[in-house]
Amino acid sequence: MKHELPKLPYAYDSLQPHIDAKTMEIHYTKHHQAYLDKLNAALEKHSKLFEKKVEELLADDLKAVPEEIKAVVRNHGGGHANHSFFWEIMTPDIKAREFKGDIAQAIKDEFGSYEKFQEKFSETALNRFGSGWTWLVLNNEKLEIVSTANQDSPLMEGKIPILGLDVWEHSYYLKYQNKRTDYIKEWWNVVNWKKVNEIYQGAIKK
Repeated sequence: MKHELPKLPYAYDSLQPHIDAKTMEIHYTKHHQAYLDKLNAALEKHSKLFEKKVEELLADDLKAVPEEIKAVVRNHGGGHANHSFFWEIMTPDIKAREFKGDIAQAIKDEFGSYEKFQEKFSETALNRFGSGWTWLVLNNEKLEIVSTANQDSPLMEGKIPILGLDVWEHSYYLKYQNKRTDYIKEWWNVVNWKKVNEIYQGAIKK
C-alpha cells in the first residue's frame, strides 16, 4: 500500500501569527506531497517495501533498502517522515502548549532548566548550515540535541526523535525572509508539549 499524506491536525491559519497560513499550505501541499510522490515512485520498483512503515525503511542507515533506491528513500522518505512528525508536534491548542509532564522533568534534569534547553536548541537550529533540521532525541535513554542535514532523520542513526524543527528556508521564508532567528523564536510558541510528552513516554517504554 502506497504511503499517504497524513491529515493535517489543524487548519492552515491555526498557527498564526507565529507561522502564516500560506507557508503552512505550501509546505504541506507542495513540499510534503512532493517528498511523498517521489518516495512512492521509488518504492514501486521494490513493491514489497510498501509493507514497511517509512520509519522502518529509514532505520539503521536504511539497511532494508536496496542500494539503487537508497538515496531517493533517504531524501524523500526522510522528508515524508520528518514532516509527518513536524505537523504533529505543533498545535493551536493553548493548553497543549504547556511545558509539563515527564518530558519537562527530563529536560530539566538533562539541561538544567527549560531556558537552558531552549537556548541550546535554538542556537543549534540557528547554526545549522544550509538546509536541515534540529532535534531533541532519545539516544540510549539519554536526551540529546542534534542537527541533521537536508532530510536526514535521527532514525538513521538509531536515535528516537522527540522534538524537531525544520530549518529549511521553505518553512519560514515567506514570513521571515532570511531572519531564521525570528522564525525559531516564534516557533516555540506553537510547540505541542502534550504530544511531545506522549512521544517521550512511548520512547522510554521501548
